[in-house]
Amino acid sequence: MTETFREIIYFIKNPTLEKDPNPNFNYRLRKFGKILTISFISSFLLAIPIGVLTVTDMISIESHAMEDIMEKYSFSFVFFLTVAVAPILEEAIFRAPLTLFKKQRFFKIAIYTSTLLFGFIHITNYELTLRILLFSPFLVAPQVFLGFYLGYTRVRFGLLWAIALHACFNGILMSFEFF
Repeated sequence: MTETFREIIYFIKNPTLEKDPNPNFNYRLRKFGKILTISFISSFLLAIPIGVLTVTDMISIESHAMEDIMEKYSFSFVFFLTVAVAPILEEAIFRAPLTLFKKQRFFKIAIYTSTLLFGFIHITNYELTLRILLFSPFLVAPQVFLGFYLGYTRVRFGLLWAIALHACFNGILMSFEFF
């Protein structure tokens, strides 16, 4: 897992458009599991400041969009949207075009731009207030880092792997929400 984490950190620092040369499915599945684990650990750690901001009443996240959606629709419908529809749409928009940028300089700009856009689009999950906007870097940090993990997966293994990673991540989060 440490080696995979180092590879991802190196990718974040210096993103390159290069596929993983090992096409073995079992190898990719193991790597996928490691990336998913890293995604959850970092999301948990990055959520700690959000908890501190909430507990200290610096921000209020009571009106989170997911809570509103969960009240209006059945769990199975919301689960389908977050595990099937959202990963396909978001990966098609934010990660699919990445491989079009063949020159290193443009690829680097594309990966950073798509990752930040992916993260900050999730600020719409909150009721936008001045405090939410001021603390938005903290609030979307988990999604920004997830965007890097998804970008890494997309480039190294392909779009379907990125969609699968996104779907598994959302599915596990939704399962926690349900239980």
